Amino acid sequence: MSTYIKTCTSVTALTILMTGSAAFADVSSQEVWDDWKNYMTDFGYTVEGDETASSGAVVIKDLSMSMELPDGAGSFAMTMPELSFTDNGDGTVAVAIPPVMPLMIAMNSPDAENVEMTIEYTTAGFNMAVSGDAANMMYDYAADDVSVALSNMKVDGEAIDLGTAMMSMADVAGKTSMKVGNLRSTEQSMTSGAVTYTLDVTNPDDDSRIVMKGQFAGMGFDGKGSFPTVMDASDMAAMLKAGFGFDGGFSYTGGSSSFSFTDAGTEMQGASSSDSGDLLVAMDENQLMYEGKAANMKMQVAGGEIPFPVELAMAQSGFKLKMPVSKSDTEQDFAFGITMGDFTMSDMIWGIFDPTSQLPRDPATIAMDLSGKAKLFFDIMDPTQMESIENGEMMPGEVNAVTLNSMTVRAAGAELTGSGDFTFNNADLQTFSGMPAPDGAVDLKLTGGNGLLDKLVAMGRLPEKQAMGARMMMGLFGVPGEGEDSLTSKIEVKPDGQVLANGQRVN
Repeated sequence: MSTYIKTCTSVTALTILMTGSAAFADVSSQEVWDDWKNYMTDFGYTVEGDETASSGAVVIKDLSMSMELPDGAGSFAMTMPELSFTDNGDGTVAVAIPPVMPLMIAMNSPDAENVEMTIEYTTAGFNMAVSGDAANMMYDYAADDVSVALSNMKVDGEAIDLGTAMMSMADVAGKTSMKVGNLRSTEQSMTSGAVTYTLDVTNPDDDSRIVMKGQFAGMGFDGKGSFPTVMDASDMAAMLKAGFGFDGGFSYTGGSSSFSFTDAGTEMQGASSSDSGDLLVAMDENQLMYEGKAANMKMQVAGGEIPFPVELAMAQSGFKLKMPVSKSDTEQDFAFGITMGDFTMSDMIWGIFDPTSQLPRDPATIAMDLSGKAKLFFDIMDPTQMESIENGEMMPGEVNAVTLNSMTVRAAGAELTGSGDFTFNNADLQTFSGMPAPDGAVDLKLTGGNGLLDKLVAMGRLPEKQAMGARMMMGLFGVPGEGEDSLTSKIEVKPDGQVLANGQRVN
């Protein structure tokens, strides 16, 4: 995890330093270069190069920025033949970078193969202006095209021709503000035109090949972050306590992709598309959060061991995960959600289990939204504490409350909805045989349940005896609701161990 975080934050640092906005105070070329150098040093880079300053300009030749990755995972380095900062005469500074920059990555491990690769970062029509002052710099940048591509790779010193791996973004523009105080704070936004990517690689060991191609009509990013002036990503728990954090996300429109995989003469291929989507990520001392969604997603897969083409679609799809990451004596928020809205599949798939079309083929939906309160007894980002948890030497934490904000399961003419709240007494582990004693209730509503059972029996998919047992359970836990074939149920759990259904004890 620490290697991943350090790589991500390092790439973020490089991106921020190549992004920007305009302000009104004066900033000099030397101040911009010094801040750039300090920023990279704060992230753990070793910065070297031949620096020359004259006539309002700073030029660095043979610039290299390198660092060792945590846990002996290898090293990362970026080299530039030349980087320059030039005063524009109006209080702003122009930054010029070479059109092609090599990023060299080496991963060395005594337990695995040594891998070296070079990724070329290429720009066309790039321009950047920096304004503001030494403590509050504003960057404004644009480029006709930005691309990254794998140029070569070596494994244990032997050159490997894997194929093509590249991504390109057109019409890139963005702004970044960077303030330096007790923490370095950044805010940035970026938009682009068309984005394309290609992955076409062949495994030299068995000649298996994977090809992925895709595009987006447009892409954007908005985010902010705070960074300690001295960071060590091998101790992420300490970094979080020192103020490290970020909150941002990518969005896109008009996405589509295709893929194929060939192995031992067998080929699988497919395609997907969606109208729009986004991915949000946030992390600080209190939380780790992921959230994403996509609109009008479609997918087709065929070949391989699949005997027929598979076609699926969803009008809305999404997920949400929020969890605490640091030890706390007070309750912290957590959340989980998933949405598969208006899910449909091809008649060919329906025909496998419903050849006579007895079940309604309306779009199906599965959606759940949970939130709650919990206490974490350890720092997730601390490897020593994590090892103690894995060895069973300490308890990870406790759940204090869970709220089912909403639940919907709709398919084949039936629908189940629900919501509810529960609290948990972690001091009482006897009433419910080792589980913290719950106290709360959930309200449920089922429509179309009996009709679905009738159809499954008629299709021969469900034996009559099992259907009868299901009806008895619905009669035990439910009462007639409004409308035909409708049941409602209020399930309550009491601290003394009683379980009630619509006010009647069932245990």
